[in-house]
Amino acid sequence: MAITGIIVAGGRSRRLGFDKRRVRLWGDAGPTLLEHTLGVLAPLCAELLVVLNDPAEWPGLAARVVGDRYPDAGALGGIYSGLTAAALPTALVVASDMPLLNAGLLRALAESPFDGDALVPLAVGPASRSGREPLHAVYRASCLPAMRAALECGSYGVAALLARLQMAIPDQAMIACHDPGGRAMLNINTPDDLALARRLIAGV
Repeated sequence: MAITGIIVAGGRSRRLGFDKRRVRLWGDAGPTLLEHTLGVLAPLCAELLVVLNDPAEWPGLAARVVGDRYPDAGALGGIYSGLTAAALPTALVVASDMPLLNAGLLRALAESPFDGDALVPLAVGPASRSGREPLHAVYRASCLPAMRAALECGSYGVAALLARLQMAIPDQAMIACHDPGGRAMLNINTPDDLALARRLIAGV
């Protein structure tokens, strides 16, 4: 599809105490979590970017590596950095810590027509947080001025930024059709999240 895939992977994993991007949930011979995420997005996107605050630590990734322009600005800085570097005007953005990404759902999101700046789903699933999931969403380059203004004034909250955009919400029935178990948006922030991901991948 004529869309850029952006993986926001600049997190410092403070709550886990180790680099969750390097966790191998599929066995010692399997991919790291970041490599797995690349593998899910690669068939869906014409261009693939990874936003990192430590790009020198990740040689050989099968994607164009982009340095985080605002390394202490959280998810908003990562999304902005990726959109700024993208060659295409629309981007499918995910976090690097979502081990159960669903390719069918991501394709459906990327192909969904919408009006405005962004298509951002409501968070669902066994470990979902309230509100929308900005790191499993579609963004257009029209977001960039508002993002840049927020970052320059030190306002790093993605929820506040979304309120300033013309945002659409994808049909929940479409999401449920592709992801009936509500697992695709599970992200790993705590040891409990990691344990849950291991159980779900193992099917127990």
